[in-house]
Amino acid sequence: MLHRYDWSESSLILEAYTRHHGRIAVVAKGAKRPSSNFRPVLLPLQPLRLSFGGDGEIRTLKGAEWVGGQVMPTGEALLAGYHCNELLLRLLARDDPHPHLFDVYAATVQVLASGQSAVLEAALRAFELLLLRDVGLLPGLDAETTTLAPLQAAQAYGLVPEAGLVAQPAEAQRPVLAGAQWLAVEAALQDPAPFHATLRAVAEMPALKPQLRQLLHYHCGVSTLRTRQLMLDLQSL
Repeated sequence: MLHRYDWSESSLILEAYTRHHGRIAVVAKGAKRPSSNFRPVLLPLQPLRLSFGGDGEIRTLKGAEWVGGQVMPTGEALLAGYHCNELLLRLLARDDPHPHLFDVYAATVQVLASGQSAVLEAALRAFELLLLRDVGLLPGLDAETTTLAPLQAAQAYGLVPEAGLVAQPAEAQRPVLAGAQWLAVEAALQDPAPFHATLRAVAEMPALKPQLRQLLHYHCGVSTLRTRQLMLDLQSL
């Protein structure tokens, strides 16, 4: 489950991400009633087996079963999971399957649920990169975007939303990565197991976070994602 909305006094409309149908909306009739079989299983960041019917924009949920495998993330990991959900809601069209991205999302949630705080940031960067690549919003990271000139290992490059990967002067004030780092990220994205390869590749690249944030904000059409604003609000308490 990516998100839920109230619908009438007893029902919910759910945004779900599925392997074979992509992002879908379903109505769970009576799900808010204490006696509903849906109530204990319709939880975010949990693997479910759903059955639904109808051919309209919003289907009718007929069954939901928890398939096990992981516990609910907590604390910062839970907020990180909500961040992934928000990106999927904003960047994926409904009824557009992305089976490889589904596997990436499942692997990301497994890392978040494992409680390994040391790899939380790397898992988010890997998910963001693979999401952007899968929906066609991430340029190739082995050449300058406008000139197609191959990257130079020692040259600094920045990821600019309007222009792609651009060479930067050595004294650039904005966060940048060396060509060798971008090449390592591109190689990881092309790996047969891209999530874990990218997770390892970005583990020591703190400058990647602000560049991806800027790119995501640009394509989501917002100045700040809701989950980031929630995190900032919690930190200010």
